[in-house]
Amino acid sequence: MYFRRTGRNGTQHTRSRAVSRAVAMAPEDAIATALHAVLSHLEQRQSYVRMLFVDYSSAFNTIIPDILINKLVTLGLPPLTCAWIKDFLTNRPQTVRLGPHLSSTRTLSTGSPQGCVLSPLLYSLYTHDCSPTHNNTLIIKFADDTTVVGLISKGDEADYREEVLKLAAWCSENNLALNTKKTKELIVDFRRHNTDLAPLYINRECVERVHTFRFLGVLISADISWTENISAVVKKAQQRLHFLRVLRQYKLNSNLLLTFYRSSIESLLTYCITVWYGSCAKADRVRLQSVVKTAQKIIGCPLPSLMDIYSSRCLSRAANIIKDSSHPGFNMFSLLPSGKRYRCINTKTHRLKNSFFPKAITTLNSHMHR
Repeated sequence: MYFRRTGRNGTQHTRSRAVSRAVAMAPEDAIATALHAVLSHLEQRQSYVRMLFVDYSSAFNTIIPDILINKLVTLGLPPLTCAWIKDFLTNRPQTVRLGPHLSSTRTLSTGSPQGCVLSPLLYSLYTHDCSPTHNNTLIIKFADDTTVVGLISKGDEADYREEVLKLAAWCSENNLALNTKKTKELIVDFRRHNTDLAPLYINRECVERVHTFRFLGVLISADISWTENISAVVKKAQQRLHFLRVLRQYKLNSNLLLTFYRSSIESLLTYCITVWYGSCAKADRVRLQSVVKTAQKIIGCPLPSLMDIYSSRCLSRAANIIKDSSHPGFNMFSLLPSGKRYRCINTKTHRLKNSFFPKAITTLNSHMHR
């Protein structure tokens, strides 16, 4: 609660933006921001994108309290708050219990406690100064997930490769260990005459190149299609339909069946739906909706369609973004001089047109006329 108030009411602009972003960002925000940058860049000729999904070894366990406190002071947090955080992170007694056995006590003064509500926020503030140095590169961060996006034009990868080198150097300075074996690279290239691209090396280790990657729970493919993601979702949802049938056999009433559906099936079908549903193929939408129809027959009451859920969530997310000036997509929502509609994003391809931000603006405009 303290950090929410600090982010909202902080007297220093830097502190406010850093804390509010660390608190408010959702996976959908990170994915939508990255994809919009990728798809917008691919509108240009002779362009492609390299996405580096960075993996750290035990990121939360490697935070150095003294380094963190220096960064919090730089951000303008009160000295008493910084002292409280340092006291919280240092000299922590820890034991391990396994059955009747209890280990001896060890005192830890490195890292942030796993499972602690404060840990993701502290880590986000710890890494706030890891930022891109070139206009054609982005660094998307969500908790301990870091993605470097290189927007390449005419085959010039110098800035992207320099950004990766600087990230590796920053990690060394801040006691974060890059796990090159688990770090993956995905290349999005729609050029007709694309050539073999040189591999990327980090600390003399070659980064593995993949066709798909699970980015914050969503499978992203090199062709920016969502078939593989939807196949994985449908497969898991069909497995959970089995448990819904079992619950019906035990004569549970419709309200309990509906609760199970919403918590375990609908939540799966609609995870980050604003990011991918607008761009998925018609056949994939049919597959998704068939799961809903099956659940509807089992429960015996009508269920909202995925299209309705997608539209309502687009509207809800758009409404939240226009209220939050620290959101990375805030500037995409600009009112026309009439003040009655938002300016639509110019697009050349259906890939960009059907992505979140253009769709959200269209949905918001249609709602304003009602």
